[in-house]
Amino acid sequence: MTTPRLLTIMGSGETAPTMMKPHRDLIARLPGNPLAVVLDTPYGFQENAPELASRAVEYFRQSVGHPIEVAGLTRLHDADPLIIEQGLDRVRRADYLFAGPGSPTYALRQWAETAVPDIVRGKMRSGGAVTFASAAALTLGRFTVPVYEIYKVGAEPQWLDGLDVLGEIGLNVAVIPHYDNAEGGHHDTRFCYLGERRLRMLEEMLPDDAHVIGVDEHTGVVLDLDASTATVIGNGVLTVRVRGNSTTFASGSVISIDEMRDPGRGSTAVIDSPSARVAAPVADTASSSLAADTERAGRAFDEALAAGRAGDAARAALELESAIRDWSADTLQSTDMDNAHAMLRSMIVRLGDAAVGGLADPRDVIGPFISIILELRAAVRADKRYDLSDLIRDRLAEAEVEVRDTPQGVEWVLRGAK
Repeated sequence: MTTPRLLTIMGSGETAPTMMKPHRDLIARLPGNPLAVVLDTPYGFQENAPELASRAVEYFRQSVGHPIEVAGLTRLHDADPLIIEQGLDRVRRADYLFAGPGSPTYALRQWAETAVPDIVRGKMRSGGAVTFASAAALTLGRFTVPVYEIYKVGAEPQWLDGLDVLGEIGLNVAVIPHYDNAEGGHHDTRFCYLGERRLRMLEEMLPDDAHVIGVDEHTGVVLDLDASTATVIGNGVLTVRVRGNSTTFASGSVISIDEMRDPGRGSTAVIDSPSARVAAPVADTASSSLAADTERAGRAFDEALAAGRAGDAARAALELESAIRDWSADTLQSTDMDNAHAMLRSMIVRLGDAAVGGLADPRDVIGPFISIILELRAAVRADKRYDLSDLIRDRLAEAEVEVRDTPQGVEWVLRGAK
């Protein structure tokens, strides 16, 4: 079996439930028992780099069902030469090479004047599967956005030289993941936190023959270099944008790579605007985010508790716990995990309260027994045993049941009941 040449670009969610099946499918296309390696350079500057690597290993072991090794290339300059060569050897031998979040600027600086760029390009010539997501995806084109420097530090919009892996197949582009990001709420964080204004500024700096490839969050595009096709996967769309004009391809689309080089082939360009974005069908049943899972579980829990369905409420809590476990390997850092844990803790507290007070209306539970007691009280009153009648009333009052003798008859009220 010949080793296929596969390049996958993921907009985000590379270690989330949304991308479990794509990882499995890509690995299944490789012959024999493929060696999978995570290239850990992009997040190598972070203090929690070992934790991120461990989470990737656990995600592939538990969720993807395939082991993955860590390259151990957090630094390639001023590091132990033996460790560097061991890491480069792993990357060379990798049948499935995976890289994800971090800083594209840091990754490019570390990979500069090393064998990494040639190794990655070589897999596009001789065979292998390369999957780059998030920060790593930004490095694939001829031009790279220094995201942190622009969005966090306030640097003027500018391009860096990318690896230009896509240049191997004639794509003179800049890759922008997180294309539909909406974390900003009221301010524009689309296009990997650039927003429309800064993206337009950057577009003006591109040469005439270059354009932008945008990949939505929890979305990917699988480039099969042997078949010259590009398949859109996940929850969003692939965008080919030329000078503000965008062509979008929905999840499930299979197009020629030529359409990514020249978006006018077989497609109708539309002006990029919120109303012009195509709502893409979900290609997999996996949820799009932990936030969506949390909201759905919270809504189900509230409805079950209001209806007195303890089993359904517990089921909603268990589903949220399962979602937290599934998303625990996701390396995308946000407040979603904290919010999910807070929701789960709230569910546990409310279930505890329900265990003490009960979910059913207590009036419905004790009503039949109170009716029997009041019938007995009516009988002793008919026998003019008012002392027993008052005793029954007083004992019920001690149990928080107030008995009222009215012209319309006997009524009872459970004190404290809503």
